[in-house]
Amino acid sequence: MWRVVVVGQGMDVFSRTFLPAVAETGLAAQTVSRHMPVFRRCVGAGEAIVLVTRCGRPERPVGEYLLLLTHRRLVVTRQTRVLHRLRLHLNAELRELSDVTWSTDARLSVIELAATAIDGVRERFLIRTQHPRQVWQLDALLHHAFRARLRTPRERVVATIGDAPAAALRPAASRPVVLH
Repeated sequence: MWRVVVVGQGMDVFSRTFLPAVAETGLAAQTVSRHMPVFRRCVGAGEAIVLVTRCGRPERPVGEYLLLLTHRRLVVTRQTRVLHRLRLHLNAELRELSDVTWSTDARLSVIELAATAIDGVRERFLIRTQHPRQVWQLDALLHHAFRARLRTPRERVVATIGDAPAAALRPAASRPVVLH
């Protein structure tokens, strides 16, 4: 007798998007399961996970950090090397972060992400990828998360009845670029 199992029914958005994001970066299940309770406390069940990756801090090479990015929130956890204790390092809504920058180095397969938290502390994280092409994928993802999503409400309006076409109102320098 065959039994049909429907995967995904009853799962929240967090659960449905977390594992694919983890699989994309190749993190070990054991590593992720240790950090999962902290992520769950910080991220709502209705939030989609965009990225889960290991990262480091240039000024503190000791310790393991995991970075989780949703469309609304950035969460970074830290695990100590000796006692393997988990600590929440950063939990911020994207709109609370200022001066967000990142630089890519495809030769070294590294992206450095920096942002100033609401308390004024400048945070810097190094994300290493396995292949240079992943650097550009991550660059596009960060651009979407931090540039495209943080526009003012007026900029999000596509068209209003009676308005001139949106493309005519936009200066040539600020037209969107399609990434392939």
